[in-house]
Amino acid sequence: MKNFFKILALVFTGLFIWAAAVQHNDPDSLHWYLLYGMAALASLLFALGNLRFLWAVFLFGFYIGFAIYYWPEKFEGVTIGEGDIVNVERGREALGLGIAALIMLIYAVRIRVAKGS
Repeated sequence: MKNFFKILALVFTGLFIWAAAVQHNDPDSLHWYLLYGMAALASLLFALGNLRFLWAVFLFGFYIGFAIYYWPEKFEGVTIGEGDIVNVERGREALGLGIAALIMLIYAVRIRVAKGS
């Protein structure tokens, strides 16, 4: 089971780096580089066994807070052409942050369970 979570964390390290890299043409790209870069760093630290429980919990709260903040007033999907582009973009951003929050929650639970073993 330990190897599963290590592989999961390495996969998400790569995915978060990719998510940051594709923000290069976004008007606020630095903002997204930092948000996804922190998630990538946390994932790498988890894979190496160096992510602390309280940091994982803090990052979960941080990302879930931002996901709620970015959630559009009217969710219209994530595909261009499904609705107002602003709502679609904010929906995409919120879902990306929600994924980061979920991953941080998984890390926190795994750290807590592993310490109990």
